[in-house]
Amino acid sequence: MNAQPPAGRGAVAAYIAVTAAYWAFMLTDGALRMLVLLHFHTLGFSPVHLAYLFLLYEFMGIVTNLSAGWVAARFGLTSTLYAGLGLQIVALAALTQLDPAWTVALSVAFVMAAQGLSGIAKDLSKMSAKSAVRLLAPAEEQGALFRWTATLTGSKNAVKGLGFLLGAALLALAGFEAAVVGMAAVLAVILAAVMVWMPAGLPRGDRKAKFREVFSRSPLVNRLSAARLFLFGARDVWFVVALPVYFYTVLSDGTPDSDRAAFFLVGSFMALWIVGYGAVQALAPKLLRAREKSVRDAVKLAQFWVGALTLIPALLAIAAAVLEGALLTAVLVAVLLVFGGVFALNSSLHSYLILALSRAERVTMDVGFYYMSNAAGRLVGTLLSGISFQLGGLVASLAVAAGMAALSWAFAGTLVRRAGIDAGQEGEADARG
Repeated sequence: MNAQPPAGRGAVAAYIAVTAAYWAFMLTDGALRMLVLLHFHTLGFSPVHLAYLFLLYEFMGIVTNLSAGWVAARFGLTSTLYAGLGLQIVALAALTQLDPAWTVALSVAFVMAAQGLSGIAKDLSKMSAKSAVRLLAPAEEQGALFRWTATLTGSKNAVKGLGFLLGAALLALAGFEAAVVGMAAVLAVILAAVMVWMPAGLPRGDRKAKFREVFSRSPLVNRLSAARLFLFGARDVWFVVALPVYFYTVLSDGTPDSDRAAFFLVGSFMALWIVGYGAVQALAPKLLRAREKSVRDAVKLAQFWVGALTLIPALLAIAAAVLEGALLTAVLVAVLLVFGGVFALNSSLHSYLILALSRAERVTMDVGFYYMSNAAGRLVGTLLSGISFQLGGLVASLAVAAGMAALSWAFAGTLVRRAGIDAGQEGEADARG
């Protein structure tokens, strides 16, 4: 990369601009997911069909993250950030062309394609924002990287949670087509503003960057990526299809008024979960006392917290097998909020570790590879969410979630054992900045 990242006030200004762009994207991303899920559920789509709607979104995340690090290294971080926002506008506009007269198969294929474009957009934006933080955080200030990463990631998830609520509210009040048109128009205005106000100085890229360099040779990065894959699979296997459909089934009796009420209640819970998750992520450096922790300490904490996470869906699966009605719903709401807090600590540790263990000269490559694994976990979790819920209901979905969390714990254990050997070689002293 051929430009020196801005420092001091310039770095803060660039960080604010990147964060604002990322917020705008994630608000529409959360709203669109809830719009698509609830709209097509009311049209009679099965849980497996609903899962299909998001499969290409997650698959394109894998492809995009694998290549986006190379694209950013070659063409610059602002180029990929703007491309992500622009593609989201195109994806939203495309959904206005959906015809109610189409067959289920054609509707699924069309929405999958639009969601695939949105998946490309999301991971271009995410990789750009996360990589920019690695370059902008002041290396001389201890704990700054963890704090800046946690602030970006936590605030992003809070905004995405508001997007879930926004999507449910727009569907109830304005309808599907009006909602996507409005979001596309607002995002276009925000993209124009960010392009005008983005400070200069972020790396413009290096045309000599080679695609083969996207594959990490670091054992630490590879093990962390595997742990990330199963961590996010453990969340999405109940979060994407199983829980929203379960709640909707419990809350709605099929009448228009109860449908609208169910939309608001399901959207509100999903929003509350994501906002709470984001808040815990933002607070993670304080909660985990990041100033006192080395990279090795953070690796050990990552294994401990995913071990705690594994127990939650396992116990919930037992509860779902023996409880029913309002009591089960109340237990699900309470315990899944706890799951969100523990998951947030895990996610925040991972987001910090990938930046800490990446060398500055190949940060976009390592971040892209890592988030490819993240997208693969979401893809597997999304597919299993529909399949497990259709075959075995909520109990099966929660049991599968527990199994995936256990696999994440196992890979985090291999990371702990390897960290003592490789952490110094990966630049631990630099990572603590």
